[in-house]
Amino acid sequence: MKEYTPVNYKQIYTDIITKKFPKKLNELKSLLDKKDFSSVDVIEINQKIFGDRDHSVQIFNQKLRSYNKNTMIKILDYQKKNILSNAQLAIHFKMSRNTIAKWKKQFYN
Repeated sequence: MKEYTPVNYKQIYTDIITKKFPKKLNELKSLLDKKDFSSVDVIEINQKIFGDRDHSVQIFNQKLRSYNKNTMIKILDYQKKNILSNAQLAIHFKMSRNTIAKWKKQFYN
């Protein structure tokens, strides 16, 4: 059986920024230097580097996202801290309201 090796997004984004966007390196240094690099950080860095995309591209990219347990909990904590509804949180992270409701059932019931 093949052993799972997690993707090192921190290294990937560091390489991308260094080679293609060196002017943004200082702006994103605090995110890249975090010890606990999560999926939320990947989304934030991607947004800061590439900006807003065409709606059809956003929908396609959303289908390819996956979240680990820690990231799900961070997103739900963000909701509590900022007093957001499921719809508001879904818009902020560009995800489905149903996904957020499912996570809440999974972790808070």
